[in-house]
Amino acid sequence: MKVPSFYGCCVVAATVGIGGASNMMDEGDPKQLPPPVLAGQMSLEEAIAARRSVREFASKPLTIEQISQLCWAGQGITDRHGRFRASPSAGALYPIELYIVTADGVDHYQPTDHRLQQHLADDLRHALQGASLNQDAIGEAPMCVVIAAVEQRTAGKYGQRARRYCFIEAGHVAQNILLQAAALNLAGVPVGAFEDDKVGAVLKLPKDHHVLYLLPIGHPARKG
Repeated sequence: MKVPSFYGCCVVAATVGIGGASNMMDEGDPKQLPPPVLAGQMSLEEAIAARRSVREFASKPLTIEQISQLCWAGQGITDRHGRFRASPSAGALYPIELYIVTADGVDHYQPTDHRLQQHLADDLRHALQGASLNQDAIGEAPMCVVIAAVEQRTAGKYGQRARRYCFIEAGHVAQNILLQAAALNLAGVPVGAFEDDKVGAVLKLPKDHHVLYLLPIGHPARKG
């Protein structure tokens, strides 16, 4: 008998609480994302076994369905009442914010409505690469997920431990997204080497957004 799919397992792994305010600096028309698929073709165990860190990508862009699924796996709502998300959060305060960097610009993921809100219109992948110690994967991947945290959301309840919890939660989100990428026959690599202030400046993030992780994702390049 086939074990439950990765998509279904994400629903079970969610935590309570809605948390997290939207970034009021976002501009442009929102892009409604397709509903996430909750019954995939790959089991959780198969996704874990398939996951590899990949730094070379084909130029093929991701589909809106793939982007939708990746966003949902990281921070999507997983119950009809809007109280649960795909990644756990201390106190259900949800300090994590996701920004999606593609050739079409920079979008801010809105979990409550499962949509992308345009943040910037320009292709900033190569500028982001320059702020990330010039790592080729950042500029070449068709999509880079930027995981940022608003520490103040958690600090009100947890004080000095809030920073630690934000780091932990970024890891939860990153692993969900990378496993979802594997389940979609995509690949990515977690990147923690970058200049924080420069990344924030390139993406024009609010001052209370601290970038913790970059995830370039795409179709793995085929060699030979």
